[in-house]
Amino acid sequence: MTDAQGAAGWVDYRPEIKIVDCTIRDGGLMNNHRFGIDLVRAVVAACGVGGIDFVELGYKGSRSFFEGDFGPWKFCSEDDLKRATEGIEDLPGISVMADVGRTDYHTDIVPADQSPVDMVRIACYIHQVPGALEMIKDAADKGYRTCVNLMALSTVKESELLSALELFAASPVGAVYVVDSFGALYGEQVRRYVRLFLDQVGESGKDVGIHAHNNQQLAFANSIEAIVNGANFIDGSLAGFGRGAGNCQTELLAGFLHNPQYKLRPLLRCIQDHIEPLRKDLRWGFDIPYMLLGLLNQHPRTAIAFNEGDQHGDYVAFHDQVIGEE
Repeated sequence: MTDAQGAAGWVDYRPEIKIVDCTIRDGGLMNNHRFGIDLVRAVVAACGVGGIDFVELGYKGSRSFFEGDFGPWKFCSEDDLKRATEGIEDLPGISVMADVGRTDYHTDIVPADQSPVDMVRIACYIHQVPGALEMIKDAADKGYRTCVNLMALSTVKESELLSALELFAASPVGAVYVVDSFGALYGEQVRRYVRLFLDQVGESGKDVGIHAHNNQQLAFANSIEAIVNGANFIDGSLAGFGRGAGNCQTELLAGFLHNPQYKLRPLLRCIQDHIEPLRKDLRWGFDIPYMLLGLLNQHPRTAIAFNEGDQHGDYVAFHDQVIGEE
């Protein structure tokens, strides 16, 4: 046994913690969800062998709500979900996300015994909480595990947040997520949110989750802060793949948690063979325009548009555009 192995042997872990890999779902925001089936299956298989608890394959959107050219993982039909999972021996839990107001969930989300999906995650803004509650009940009644991701949390008034948490505590939802949509939160804020969420929903048996963005290179640190303070559902993506600055890296979480079920080698192989080759066409990860919007607590859309334009790399120009000349 090496010294490193000996040191790792005494590190404890919480078996309740679950990693949710969002590589396909969040990465799909970079290319309108146009991933080929081979890549999707490679991610599912690697995460399965790597012990990752859930893989989120995309959205349960309804075509009637969207105009434009989207790939199959924007809609996650049952046929496509089966193509992505059938025959994979070490199959992780399969998750999909459903946005409030963008899915005909009564019909598009079928009973759990008719689907390879194990968990449905509802995404909503604070004004959409009533709709989220209806969707949570529908999914739970159909036999799914459920989560709710309350987006743009850093912009929500505390009085409204407390009211929402009270409603979620009384619902059948399994986990309530702290979502740092703009990559604006710091560790002390994450700590406060996680403790607040646990105070409000923990007694009713709900878990708390964290979905961190990397605008200020704090996604991993903020995820650790959430874990230390009691969060049990932790989102990541392979190589941090995701829109804009991207997400916390799944491989970092797997290494940090010291749970022997997590194995790095299959994750690294998938990153090497399937994810990193995407960088030449799809740019993601820390970049100064995303940093500036994180500091300003703003959505990354302005930085995405800037990076796709002729001034990409002119950080001073973007600073002056969003902050002004000093």
